[in-house]
Amino acid sequence: MSSSAGPLLGADSEVGRLRTVMLHRPGDELRRLTPRNSDQLLFDGLPWVDRAQEEHDAFADVLTGRGVEVLLLGDLLKETFESSGAARMQGIAAAVSPRRLGHHLAQDLSTELRGLSADDLARVLMAGMTFDEMPESAATVRSSLVWRMHHGAEFAIDPLPNLLFTRDSSFWIGDRFAITSLALPARVRETSLTDLIYAHHPRFLGVRRAYESHTAPVEGGDVLLLAPGVVAVGVGERTTPAGAEALARSLFDDNLAHTVLAVPIEQRRASMHLDTVCTMVDTDAVVMYPVIQDSLSAFTIHSGESVSVTGPQPFVEAAAEAMGIEKLRVIDTGLDAVTAEREQWDDGNNTLALAPGVVVAYDRNVETNRRLEDSGIEVLTIAGSELGSGRGGPRCMSCPVSRDRL
Repeated sequence: MSSSAGPLLGADSEVGRLRTVMLHRPGDELRRLTPRNSDQLLFDGLPWVDRAQEEHDAFADVLTGRGVEVLLLGDLLKETFESSGAARMQGIAAAVSPRRLGHHLAQDLSTELRGLSADDLARVLMAGMTFDEMPESAATVRSSLVWRMHHGAEFAIDPLPNLLFTRDSSFWIGDRFAITSLALPARVRETSLTDLIYAHHPRFLGVRRAYESHTAPVEGGDVLLLAPGVVAVGVGERTTPAGAEALARSLFDDNLAHTVLAVPIEQRRASMHLDTVCTMVDTDAVVMYPVIQDSLSAFTIHSGESVSVTGPQPFVEAAAEAMGIEKLRVIDTGLDAVTAEREQWDDGNNTLALAPGVVVAYDRNVETNRRLEDSGIEVLTIAGSELGSGRGGPRCMSCPVSRDRL
C-alpha cells in the first residue's frame, strides 16, 4: 500500500538497508500475451497469471516481513490520477497515438478515456485496449477508416506486460530519481507512467530529477550503484554507449557520482542487462556468471575539470579501484558450465539486496544460492516459475525508492 509519508527517499548503493521499494503486481496486461504476440512483447512464454500473482504476493510478503515498505505501481498510478488532472491528460496523450489511430479516432478515444474513473484509467493505460473494447461513438463508426479496417482483437493501446520489471524505467541515486529511455518499442511507454507518478503523486512532491533522456537508451537494469559515488553501466542490447556517456555526464554535473564504469556486455537475450550477469550482494561482493568473470571489462569515466575515459581493464579491478577497496569479492554461480548457464538464464545472478549480506533470490537456482550461503550471504528464496517468463529476477522486479546510506 502507498502512503503519504515514509523513509528518506533515495539511495547511494545497491546494498544499503532497503526501506521502501516500488513493485508492480502483475495484472491484466499479462493476460494479453498470446503465442502470436509474446515475442514482440518480450516474453519467452505465456505465464499462468493467477500463479504469477501468487508468486509476486509472496515476494512482497518477504519484503514486508523484513520491514520494507512496498509501494505498488498500480496503486500509485491510480492515486496519481485521483490527485492530478494534468497527470490524467498526460497519461492519455502518451497512450493514444493519432499516428496509429488517425486524428478523429484518437480524439474520440481521448475524450472517452478522460471520463473514466482513476482506477479504470490506470487499468487501461497498463493493460491496453483492443479495438473491440473501444467505445463506439456514432461519429467514430461513420468517419474512421482505421476503426473499420482493424481486426477487433488488435490493440488500439498496447498493453505493458513488462511493467512487472520496475527497475528499468527509473532508478534513484542520491536523493534524486532518474527517468530512463527504454530501447525496445514494446517498453517505451512504461517510462511515461513512472514519470507521471514521480511528477504528480503526493508522495513524491518536491523530489528532483537526476537524469532524463528521450534519445540515447539507458535502462535501469544496466545501472548498478557499486558504492557511494561509483556507478557501473552495462552497455549492450538495451543501453548504448551514447546513453552511458550521457548518464555519466549528467551524474557528474549534479555531483551524484565521481566515477562511472561503462561495462560492455553481450548483445543477446540471455544477457540483456548488466544485472542478468552481475549484482551486488554485499558492500564488497558481487554474484557473477562465471563464464564472464575473466572477460568482463570496463571503461572508466572520471569526473574532474574535464571528463576523461581510461581503459578498458578487467571489471573486477576497475570496480575495486573506483570503490576504494583492495579487492572485489566474486561469488560465481556454478561449478560446471551447464549448471552455470542454466542458472544464469533463470536469473541466478539477479538478486535483490535487502541489506549488506542479505539477498532475495529465486529458489530454483539451487547451486547459486548454495554458493552464496557458503560465502556468508543470507539468501531469502521466492518462487519464480511464472514470474521468470519475462526473463527477470528479484532485482528486475524492484525499484528501490529508499535505502539507508552506506
